[in-house]
Amino acid sequence: MASSQPLTELVHTAQSTAKTSLDRMSEILKRSEGQTLSDAQIKEIASETDAITLVAVDIFAVFEARMQRHFKRGPLSRKVEAALLAAGHADLADRLHQYYLAINVLKHGRGASHRELLNNKSAMLVDTQDEEGGAKSQSTPTGLIDVASPHFFDGLTATILDAYQFLERRQN
Repeated sequence: MASSQPLTELVHTAQSTAKTSLDRMSEILKRSEGQTLSDAQIKEIASETDAITLVAVDIFAVFEARMQRHFKRGPLSRKVEAALLAAGHADLADRLHQYYLAINVLKHGRGASHRELLNNKSAMLVDTQDEEGGAKSQSTPTGLIDVASPHFFDGLTATILDAYQFLERRQN
């Protein structure tokens, strides 16, 4: 039986995949030269945004699955957050919790995680609805979480790696 790739390698692969999508989006925007995007360009950006979203959800799921071995049962993110707080790593616990909520919003849409991010005034959220409930932007694809933000994916993967290193050191 072959051993699976280490989490760190999987995170780096996810980063590379997300960067490729971000680069494609940037190129599309550069080619538009500030003009309104064509339907084809909007579809390309939407496709790249979807790709980043899928990679973000997948890498967080892999992190949760791989790190579950550090705890007996129960919701991993809460247990990791509690362990981080107990060890004096409040900043990392908060970052992990914010990304946990963001991933839940990416997977499930509006709900408890979305409301919590709204209440925290998280910079990860994108307000995509006007007061009548319609989409605000007709020129570019929108979503509840701005996965195309230059810092979203880097922050997510840095948080995953920091939490991974904490759990691995704690085990030893």
